[in-house]
Amino acid sequence: MSRISPFRSILRRAGFPALALIAMAFFGYYAVLGPNGALAHPEVRQQLEARQAEYAQLDRQRAELKNRVDLLDPKGADPDLVDELARKKLNVARPDEIIVPLD
Repeated sequence: MSRISPFRSILRRAGFPALALIAMAFFGYYAVLGPNGALAHPEVRQQLEARQAEYAQLDRQRAELKNRVDLLDPKGADPDLVDELARKKLNVARPDEIIVPLD
């Protein structure tokens, strides 16, 4: 009959625990040192604060643009804004205005 070699016997007994240790080491490494691990927490918090500041700034811009769009509503456009945009697009000025070049 065939006899199992001592190497195969040791490999059979130690194979599963070895694979389990390798898997635990892999997941443990990423839990501590990975991109979302415990040591990356301060960096992630800093990125979150930067994104929140960027979001707040974009939200302010969106509110300004929404206000401008509301002022250009065809049903009740703001006369001052319409006048300003028309003069800017047509490159005209009133006789009593003084033009100051910004160049």
